Amino acid sequence: MPMPSYVYAVGRIEARIPSLGIEKEFAQATGRAETASMTDRQALHSVLSAPQNRYLSRQLCYVMVIQGIETYLARPRDPADYGLLVEALGAAPRASDLHVLIGVRGPLAPPDLCGGLALPMVAFDQIYVFDADSLVRSLPKPENTGEEQFRAAATELFERLIQVADNTGASDEHRALNYCAVRYPAIYDRGAQSFAEGLALTAIETRPSRLGSSRNIVDVVFSYTSRKTDVTEKYFVRVDVTEEFPFLVTKLSPYYDR
Repeated sequence: MPMPSYVYAVGRIEARIPSLGIEKEFAQATGRAETASMTDRQALHSVLSAPQNRYLSRQLCYVMVIQGIETYLARPRDPADYGLLVEALGAAPRASDLHVLIGVRGPLAPPDLCGGLALPMVAFDQIYVFDADSLVRSLPKPENTGEEQFRAAATELFERLIQVADNTGASDEHRALNYCAVRYPAIYDRGAQSFAEGLALTAIETRPSRLGSSRNIVDVVFSYTSRKTDVTEKYFVRVDVTEEFPFLVTKLSPYYDR
């Protein structure tokens, strides 16, 4: 049997109404609900969260938008997990809130599934909200680095990671990058220290690990170059992406070209 195509994507999940009939039914449910003083998004979340409206949550489309591009249709592998989608939408999400979608990529959606939107479907096992601002605030600040400087450095590194070209979270390399971005705070500590030492982040690379004979292991390499001497220091972290849920193999360490 062919190997499943795993997805570990970082983006924003948006709800879409697939047809006129569902739109009218949703409007009636909204009319029966107490939504005064709510924004449209808050009203949507309130209606879908009501137990009597669970049937509506199963009728909507959930689109994963990555870097402004509609990329996947999220479908729960277990029908009981529609609640995860509703929860992910949130009552008042901030601009820094991102969703992490973990699952298996399937075929293109049929035309009648989401109003003719032909996107690959992802049968997910886990969705959670990732707040970049909260991550940056929670990182322990190095003693030799100023508070504002450290937070700015961590934010810039996060943005560089998730803005890698064509990162849909489907390839081994991009799944390793996304895992590091949302699950491994040590890379932000190293980045802030490097910036404080006058180094610039010049490259983020992924390479198949030499240890990956029987498993898919990826080395994520961060290159920092001195702004004065042009000397480059490299650090890497090793991530196993063989299965649906990546995990850390080697902690962040100096990297030496061979």
